[in-house]
Amino acid sequence: MATELPGKLERYFAAQNDHVVDAMAAAFASDAEVVDEHRSYVGREAIREWKRETSAKYGITVEPLSATDDGKIVSVVGRVAGNFPGSPADLTYDFALDDAGFIRSLKIH
Repeated sequence: MATELPGKLERYFAAQNDHVVDAMAAAFASDAEVVDEHRSYVGREAIREWKRETSAKYGITVEPLSATDDGKIVSVVGRVAGNFPGSPADLTYDFALDDAGFIRSLKIH
């Protein structure tokens, strides 16, 4: 990884790059919410299905380039490459984590 991340986020991006959907979903709290491409996915099962679909469709990998933590949100800028127009693209992943380090929310923009 290009930058150091909290444990669950490091595992999330490693699972993303290996296309291991269950491991990606396991990084989320059971009632977490993801907002991606103006759509919302709530709950671990909906998030698992979102990852399954996007992994199959785009085959993306993400290289975290930088991370900032303001105490509430961990923002990771990642270089996203895959089967989509404009690849690669730098996107921002805004994570809110719970006390155990699980992802409570993720907004990708």
